This record gives sequence, C-alpha cells and structure tokens, in this order.
Amino acid sequence: MLMKPSFRIKTLSSVAALSLALTMTGCATSGSGTTVSDVINASSSASTASTVASSSSTETDTSSVSAADVSEDTHFDEDDLQWDAEKETTVNLADGASKASGTDADKVAVDGDTVTISAAGTYRISGELSDGKIVVAAGKEDVVRIILDDASITSSTGSAIEVDESNETLLYLEKGTSNSVSDASTYADTTEDAANAAIYSMADLTIAGEGSLAVNGNYQDGIVSKDGLVIASGNLNVTAADDGIKGKDYVAMLGGNIEITAAEDGIKSTNDTDEDRGWLHQYGGQLSVAAGDDGIKAEQVLTLSGGTATVSKSNEGLEAPTVNLSGATVNVTATDDGVNATVGRTDTETQGGGGGMDTAQDAHLIISGGKVTVTAEGDGLDSNGDISVTGGTTVVNGPTNGGNGALDSNGDISVDGGVLIAAGSDGMAEGLSDSSKQSGVQASLGTTVEAGTVIHIVDSNDKVVASFVTTKSTANVVYSSSEIVDGDSYSIYSGGSADVEAGLGTGSIADATKVATATAGEFESGMGGMGARPGIQ
Repeated sequence: MLMKPSFRIKTLSSVAALSLALTMTGCATSGSGTTVSDVINASSSASTASTVASSSSTETDTSSVSAADVSEDTHFDEDDLQWDAEKETTVNLADGASKASGTDADKVAVDGDTVTISAAGTYRISGELSDGKIVVAAGKEDVVRIILDDASITSSTGSAIEVDESNETLLYLEKGTSNSVSDASTYADTTEDAANAAIYSMADLTIAGEGSLAVNGNYQDGIVSKDGLVIASGNLNVTAADDGIKGKDYVAMLGGNIEITAAEDGIKSTNDTDEDRGWLHQYGGQLSVAAGDDGIKAEQVLTLSGGTATVSKSNEGLEAPTVNLSGATVNVTATDDGVNATVGRTDTETQGGGGGMDTAQDAHLIISGGKVTVTAEGDGLDSNGDISVTGGTTVVNGPTNGGNGALDSNGDISVDGGVLIAAGSDGMAEGLSDSSKQSGVQASLGTTVEAGTVIHIVDSNDKVVASFVTTKSTANVVYSSSEIVDGDSYSIYSGGSADVEAGLGTGSIADATKVATATAGEFESGMGGMGARPGIQ
C-alpha cells in the first residue's frame, strides 16, 4: 500500500470551530486560520441554531459522523474501511500453534505465542492466545488493517496488541463478534518509553466496526496511541488500573458505544506542546466514563458536539484549557469541579480557594448548544478565564459547601442565549456579568432548601417562568432564559409541584412558599449571593 498523505496541519482552534459547524449544519465543514477568539465570537451568532439543534437530542443519542467529516483534521479517511475481502490474510490463533494463510501469510511471523505482522495488508484474526501477543512491526509507509473476528488475547509479560511501527493501524471489530484483550499486571520492560497498555500503538490508531471489544488494562492503561486516535464505531468496554483511553495528538470519537472504568483519568489527549494537537472531540456515539480522577480531558481543546457523554464518577468531570460544548447531551457527576476550563492547576485551586480571586487566564468554557447537566461537590461550571453561554440548556447542581460555587469564573460569565440554571451554596455564589446580552435572576433563598424540593421562578403576573427540582440542598439560584425581562421583579417559591427533565421544566406554585424576590439583571458575585433580596417583600 502507498503511504497515506499527511493530513493538513491546522490551528488548534480550527478543531474547536469545527464543532460549531457540526452543530449548525449537521455535517463537518472545517476551515483553516480560525482562532479561539473566532470560536467565542461565533458562539454568539450560533445561539439560535444551536438551540434548535439541541432540542432534537436525547439522552440516548448515538448519532455519528463519517470519515469524510474529519479527514482534514485526523489521519482517518473512508479508504480505511474499504478492502478486498479476497485478499485478506487469515491468522488463526492457538496456544503454541498459531498459523497464517492467504495473501500476505509470508508477512506474518509466529515465534512461540508472539505473532508479528511486518507489512501492510488486511489480516483477519480469530482464535485465542492464553499467554501471547500481536505485534505490528511494519514500515513507516504501511497501513495495517487488523480484523478482530472472535479473537481473545492475553499476555503475562506486556501488551496484548502492540504497534511498534506503521503509518496507521486499524482495528476493525467484525459485526456480531466478541473480542477481548488483556495485558499483564507487571511488565517485563518498564523503561520510560516502553509500552504500558493492553493496546499500545506508536502510530496512528483507528478502531471501527460493529462488533465488541473488551479491554483490560491490568498494568496501567487500557488503550494508548502515541500519535492520533480515532474511534469511528464499535462497542468498547475498557477497564484500566490507571487511565482508560489516551491519544497523544488527538482523540476523535465519531460514533459507537464506549464504556470506561478507570482508576485515574477516563479518556484524554495528552499533547500539551504542539498548538494544533492535544484535542479531544466527541462528534457522536455514546461515551460513559467512571473515573478516579478526571473523566474526559484534553490538554488543549475539549469539544463535545454530538452524541451522549456521561461521566458518572470523577474528581473533575470535564477539563481542558478550552471546553466547548456545542450539541451533545452531557451529564457529569464530580466530587470536585464539574466542568473545568483551566490552563494548568493554580495554587489557589490546590488550596481549595475560589477561582474568582485569581487573575483571568487564557481559558474558555463555551456552551453553545446541547443539554448539559452537572452535579458537583466543587464548582459546577469553573473557568480560570471566561464562561460563555449562547445556546442549549444547562442545569448545574452545585456545591453545598460555602467554599465553592455553582458558577465560578476568573473572567466574565456572559449569557447571550439558551437556558441556564445554576443552584448551589450561598458563600461563593456568582451571578452574570454586565457583558451578558440575556438577562437573568439571582436569588439567595435565605435558608437552605433540601434536595428534592421544587424551586419556582415566578414573574410579576404570577406566571411560573421555570421550575427546578434540586438534587442537592440549595441556598442560591441563578436563572437565565429569553423569558426573563431585564429590570422586572421576580419571586422565588419553594415547594409545590413540577414536571421536569434533568431537573428543569414547568410546575405549579399551589401549596408553595414564597422565599425571596429579585430584580432581573441585578447580580453581585461573591459572598452570600448579594444580588438577591431574601424574604417576602
């Protein structure tokens, strides 16, 4: 095979901009030369389209995009999924008796229970190795396609699948098959650059197909690419002693169903030096993460533009210098910050102080569409720079302790569209900035409202504008939508009834109690939610 041409190198923020195009048009229309500022500015004009797109998303959205949509930003193209079945090489795995037959059988070497592929081609692998491995040691120009067809590979010395060299390696999961890989709990080679994952690749790695793959990373990580990683489709179940899935230059999830259980980070990209790398983008599919540390993370740009992303357990749910939520259904649970836009960890963060006391950094949290639900013990939405909401529906169940807030920004918190409700403690509660084009209401409730209680935002005509059912005890609420009229007076009630989705909907104030009033557009961030007037007036 000929070497695949290198994909065009583009700026880091063009990757983030692509997510906005996906949300607005339903297909990828990537451009070059854009900046992070362009993404922020574009989010304002995209708010209407983003809101429309988000209304059709569901919690089980498994939408996907094609290879053509991302071919300019990744190594993946449509040719990867096309081959001549008559030219496949068959590799039958068996302890002490693995054999290859077919077109490129002479490019497969069997040494004990180590099977090495040394050239480009399509290799269909079936059978079982109870203590062996698959090694790809091809040329730098070679594209190696491995079809896993009811294959089970376990290693007691290192990785189960190890790609030492190729231009790209594709793992294709045959439809209707169940495959598994499991690495050793201790490795024979522990040098700095040695493999450390059940599936480990030094080259671009693609996972596709309609079958299933169980990955057990007993030593450290589950799946690692030291280059780019594309997950186009397939059903993946990854369990890892350290990190679940890592791609160095980028991680692109186009579709499929991925479940990750990791002792440390769930899924992430790791390149923090090259400006057009270090990004993670979920375009579609279902992603479920339970992590001991960060759930979904990127060293530079994290974008969730389609599909469903659920972080059921984490320290910090989503984290990157730029976090762009532009159309996915996102549900995050975190013991610290729910969504964190940060350029490295600051001393203040380490000490547990409020980010609002620090100088704003070049960090951006942008919500332009989708449905975002956050439950956090630390800050709900946290940015060491700015927070911008221009579309979608965002529900934040924030902290109960006074040292954190449902919203926390070192820069502006601007809302120019969409719906936002952020509920949490009173001590460090923040409201919206003067730069917001859409008004909102901030209310200190004067008392702590218990979890499961309905909170209503009611206008001066006694119309219920919104009803929110708390999942945690709440003392301060910020609400913004197009229905809020700047300067008008609003009452906040607790109790009554409500019909809600993700905690937010409409309800009745019958049998509810009026607990506070507030004037739309009056916010005072900091201690005690001072923008509200507690008590009945």
